[in-house]
Amino acid sequence: MNSSWTGPFAWPPRSERPAREKLSLAVSSADVQAPFSCIRTPQLARLEAALFVADAPLSAKKLADAAKLIDTGQCHLLVEQLNEMYDHDQSPFRIEQIASGYQLLTRSQYSQWLDRIHHRHVELKLTPPTLETLTIIAYRQPITRADVEAIRGVQSSEVIKQLMERQLIRIGGEEDSLGRPYLYETTKTFLQFMGIRRIDQLPNYAELRKPPATETESTPPENAAADDDSGETNHEESQAA
Repeated sequence: MNSSWTGPFAWPPRSERPAREKLSLAVSSADVQAPFSCIRTPQLARLEAALFVADAPLSAKKLADAAKLIDTGQCHLLVEQLNEMYDHDQSPFRIEQIASGYQLLTRSQYSQWLDRIHHRHVELKLTPPTLETLTIIAYRQPITRADVEAIRGVQSSEVIKQLMERQLIRIGGEEDSLGRPYLYETTKTFLQFMGIRRIDQLPNYAELRKPPATETESTPPENAAADDDSGETNHEESQAA
């Protein structure tokens, strides 16, 4: 017996077959789409390994050299690809642009737990006077100690010294005035501490950068902190404050 129905009672009706066939083709084409690939090429693996062992942000040029990439352009593209992989896998890691380079970091939702493990909350804790002084320098840099003290209303030599010991600020030059006082500015370590790439990413920077009408506004140094290496210090820092 022939099991195929070809008469008027055939199923589905001939009038509905074209639509069903189109739907079937659409489903089939969706099924054959290639899944998101998390397979790492040798270049991706080398780049990820370099980021994993680095204890500070690395520039695109340094990463390209370490991972034996073609150029910095390829480095940027591979960083984006790695981040897509991390996002797809819901990885606790992500590559962020900090200061002048890239760094592999854990996501912010894990920070409280990691702080307890590494005791970072103790190491990075700043006292209110220290935080106040650092804020003034960050928003008004380059700035002299006298100007910091004029804003705070108290003597600030010891606080500035502590900030320099933590490499959060440095001496960026001398003011062209009587006595040639030192000018203080933030460092790359400060950008890492804040988790930002540029100084103008600080909250309300454009507004708070403006000094009072009685002061003369100085031009902020272009990428002063980004050009500074966190391990380097000014040869005059020992005489600071």
